[in-house]
Amino acid sequence: MTHTTTGSSATLNSVTTNDEPGARATRGYGALWRGVPRELGFLILTMPIAIVGLSVITSLFWTGVGTVVIYIGLFILIGAFYTARGFGTLELVRLGWSGRAPIARPRWVPADKPATFWRSAFGPFVNGHYWLYLLHTMIINPVVSIISWTVTVVWTSVALGGLSDWIWQGFIPQGDRSFFVSNTVVDWFFRTDSSFDGRTGDAVLTLIVGVLFAATLPFVTRGLTLMHDAIARGTLGAWRSEALQREVADLSASRGAAVVAEDQALRRLERDLHDGPQQRLIRLQMDIASAERKLDTDPEGARAILAEAGEQARDTLEELRALSRGFAPPILQDRGLIVAVESLAARSPIPIQVETAIAPGVRFSSELERSAYYVAAELSANLAKHSGATAARMFVELRTDASGVTWLDVWLTDNGRGGATLVDGHGLRGLDERVRGLRGTFTVDSPIGGPTRIGARIPVPAEG
Repeated sequence: MTHTTTGSSATLNSVTTNDEPGARATRGYGALWRGVPRELGFLILTMPIAIVGLSVITSLFWTGVGTVVIYIGLFILIGAFYTARGFGTLELVRLGWSGRAPIARPRWVPADKPATFWRSAFGPFVNGHYWLYLLHTMIINPVVSIISWTVTVVWTSVALGGLSDWIWQGFIPQGDRSFFVSNTVVDWFFRTDSSFDGRTGDAVLTLIVGVLFAATLPFVTRGLTLMHDAIARGTLGAWRSEALQREVADLSASRGAAVVAEDQALRRLERDLHDGPQQRLIRLQMDIASAERKLDTDPEGARAILAEAGEQARDTLEELRALSRGFAPPILQDRGLIVAVESLAARSPIPIQVETAIAPGVRFSSELERSAYYVAAELSANLAKHSGATAARMFVELRTDASGVTWLDVWLTDNGRGGATLVDGHGLRGLDERVRGLRGTFTVDSPIGGPTRIGARIPVPAEG
């Protein structure tokens, strides 16, 4: 069993600090430059796509309006709505390619209603998202794209032209040229008559302008991309009410899964108590009664029965302790999740190597620690009972996704026979329902012949 510690409590927030402001500025400016190729690709293609969308949607929409009196216009308008939806979706995909955070898509079909032909055909007329996508494709995006495309092309051209002027300027005939921008600028600024060589001055001035435009290009591309992103979030993204409806639906599903998981856990505990400690206690009671009857007639026999009863009592105590570990062992409460998982791995009959970058002293909420420990304990028990493995590795890590949500990952891999599946009424299905009840995800990857990879991702509640 190994433990690698590469962080402390700061690991929980996935925050890296640096005492040198210059280092932070360089890293931030470098990050801007790394995004320039993707942002340039997005911005350069924006206006051509917007003009194509404008041409197609305008033709379809007004043709449909003009022919609606002969009914065929209704179907042309439906085609216009779905085509606008396609162009809007393309804009969201392109924003994702440019490096922007994903935008929640609208719910095109109500979740509580079946998707029928008539609802799919005429639903766009009463769905506000279709009208917003139509507005975005016909008016908003063409206007905004012309502005952003023009600024992008001009800024990039000036930057490239200024930086490369010294290469191609010598191939341009100068003739009897007498006007030079550098002379004019210096004369106006210093109120004097300059006498330096204008060709050299223009070359230096052009290089300075090129450097300035190139240095500010990342800010321009980032700003223009953010402008498109903000517009898309307002017109193409899901509404806040839809997000709340999804949240309520997810919470209801999570609550249902949690109730089912708890019910199965209680039933399993009842079964384990009935099949294990309860039977042992009944046997213990019978042995004590038998020993009492033999105390006067057969003291040696009674002593032997009491010795056996003592063994039964010790076995019962050990079994009760084993059952209690599935809930909240004292080491989890006293020393935290990582130490508890390492203790769990040390007791496993199959060697488990624990790998984590979380420091042993990092603590989480008691609910999260109990849930993560329960996952680890169930995976360890399933490994011992069904895997046929000779070795396993358990990973406990913190990860932060693109949306800023922090997840606690608990994964177990082994070299066993594989073939693990989610079967109703069995341990892995109950574990899946318990994790979903925590609004997490549970994954089983266990091909026949192995290796098996099973794990859970549990969201870490935000502090404060």
